[in-house]
Amino acid sequence: MTDREVADRERIVLVVRAAVEQILPGLPAGAFAEDRHLKDLGADSVDRVEIILGVLDRLGIDEPMSTFATVANLGALVDLLLAKRLAAQRAAARGKDG
Repeated sequence: MTDREVADRERIVLVVRAAVEQILPGLPAGAFAEDRHLKDLGADSVDRVEIILGVLDRLGIDEPMSTFATVANLGALVDLLLAKRLAAQRAAARGKDG
């Protein structure tokens, strides 16, 4: 990963964490870990949708909810969001070059 990709990933982690904390305000300080699923944190299906929609909105990513149906844990969610963000950036760069 490049330095920029590492920085982007760290930013996405912060955005995901903020969205989780907004929807699940009583979450203990050490509960957010990348190997945990939103269900493990006590998020029901509505909470999970709200968290993902909030993250997508904050990151400016337009992606169908079905994309996230099989995400195994928070780390996989962050990696998927990073991949979508990088793909969008590459597409935008190609559009400028073309």
